[in-house]
Amino acid sequence: MSKLLEDYGIVGNTISAALVSRAGSIDWLCLPRFDSAACFAALLGGPEHGHWLLAPEDPACRVSRRYVPGTAVLETRFETTAGACTLVDFMPLTDDEEKVDVVRIVRGERGEVSMGMELVLRFNYGQAVPWVRRRDYGLTAIAGPDAVELHTAVALEGRDMKSVARFTIRENENVPFTLSYHRSYKTPHFVPDRSESLDRTISWWHEWSKRCHFDTKNDQWHDAVVRSLITLKLLTFTPTGGIVAAPTTSLPEAIGGGRNWDYRYCWLRDSALTLYALLNAGYREEAEAWRQWLLRAAAGHPTQLHIMYGIAGERWLPENEVPWLPGYERSLPVRIGNKAIDQMQFDVYGELVETLHTARAADLAPLAEAWRLQRVLLDHLETIWQKPDHGIWETRGKPRAFTHSRLMCWVAFDRAIKSAECFRLKGPVDRWRKLRDTIQADICEHGFDRRRNSFIQYYGGKALDASLLLIPQVGFLPADDPRVAGTVKAVERELVRDGFVLRYSTDQVDDGIGGAEGAFLACSFWLADAYVMLGRLDDATKLFNSLLAVRNDLGLLAEEYDPVRKRLVGNFPQGFSHIGLINTAFNLMEARGPAQQRSHRVAPTGDDRSPG
Repeated sequence: MSKLLEDYGIVGNTISAALVSRAGSIDWLCLPRFDSAACFAALLGGPEHGHWLLAPEDPACRVSRRYVPGTAVLETRFETTAGACTLVDFMPLTDDEEKVDVVRIVRGERGEVSMGMELVLRFNYGQAVPWVRRRDYGLTAIAGPDAVELHTAVALEGRDMKSVARFTIRENENVPFTLSYHRSYKTPHFVPDRSESLDRTISWWHEWSKRCHFDTKNDQWHDAVVRSLITLKLLTFTPTGGIVAAPTTSLPEAIGGGRNWDYRYCWLRDSALTLYALLNAGYREEAEAWRQWLLRAAAGHPTQLHIMYGIAGERWLPENEVPWLPGYERSLPVRIGNKAIDQMQFDVYGELVETLHTARAADLAPLAEAWRLQRVLLDHLETIWQKPDHGIWETRGKPRAFTHSRLMCWVAFDRAIKSAECFRLKGPVDRWRKLRDTIQADICEHGFDRRRNSFIQYYGGKALDASLLLIPQVGFLPADDPRVAGTVKAVERELVRDGFVLRYSTDQVDDGIGGAEGAFLACSFWLADAYVMLGRLDDATKLFNSLLAVRNDLGLLAEEYDPVRKRLVGNFPQGFSHIGLINTAFNLMEARGPAQQRSHRVAPTGDDRSPG
């Protein structure tokens, strides 16, 4: 039976990441990269699909856990009647994607504890049984191009196509294990001393987390922001600077449903909000690496701009189903790859141009090619912005004139005008101004329902969309415009479920997928941001605290929340949710205290007119 998502923590090395359950089992790990095939896939099946369990043999043991403060080092404490021990899980930092280690250290705390280990390696997402050979240091497992070595002093036994061990841990003892990946046709790399590696890893994370600029008297908020930043760093692929949406695939947006997607890629829609989160918190190096990834990925003919790319900028992510995995809580299908890469979503033009404008405003290293790329993209956007697309949520129904897509086309020209004016860059500014005004008038005429006093999801429709909450944030209309307040009220009335916000109502929108989904956590943060801009600070604070309350005990969020089952759902942990947490925390801090220098998303249009 699948474990609750709340039961998992994440450890990683900015190359890949592992999900570790409260019970001490690594149930998801892709090697050597985030987007590689999993060698532990129990998360989407059962133990027979690959897992690595280290836990007391006493099933009645008490369990508590935490991250070493300010780090990605996970400590799980087991207490039995005979003693107590701590399982320390971490992945040493590396910039070499072919030298990936997972280190687990069992540390005796009190008395003695009888421990058991079970290692089931299944390459190719739980399908390929490797050839295992015993070594004096542990074992080697090989399947095609992939190989891992288990380094341990504990005696191993082979049983039922798995490796098992029993040992006793006593007070002040340490029993280390290292799972080390290498290409099967290459020489294995040296495995360093585990204790020294742990000390180096903790020190590195401490120094990294100290750079956070979030300063508040609210310790809960500070800890939540730091944990979210660490999570965002864990989702970063260091060799390229790309940031994956999540380290998992096919965790369902509704238990038993078919809304199961592969999120181990990088979305342009996240680009601007990611940059704000990193810059606001003081992580300029990561922001610059993200911008560089963005420029490399988007480089090329403007008609071939994709909504997402692989972690190295790959443009071909074919979607396939994995028939041998039964899915998380029988939620099928399990998908590898994402065919949404072929969709047209015009909002990505706005996200890209806004990101590059923000990078200039933040005084990141100037790049002439960034402006050349923007101009080429804008020339193309001029010819297509009136066409229908699939929208921010990647619906698989027919293309429509989505209001949010038109909004972000407006943002693209607005930010280009500001870049030209502020940084003396050459461009057809007068033509861009006319286009910006034309798009704004078009949205106010066709994307606004006067009877309901609310913007709508797409032209000619009646449904609402939580992405409309971004209208004041991007500066399209001022927060005190009655149409903004009306849209917020409509969202509260029609899209809020038990205090959390749906992206849109699946009962009212034919998105080509079918079935229900949970409340989208990023959208709930957007509503809190809208409250801040409307001056409803108490409502914003209440909603923000409610969102903090649905994190698991380690401070992690999934993509969505099921308010009926009161469970996290969707891919986990989700970068977009943690980005929302970071940005909302900064918005609230600024609204409630002295203004600090930060990178605002809100960019006024340059005059005080209220169009439409």
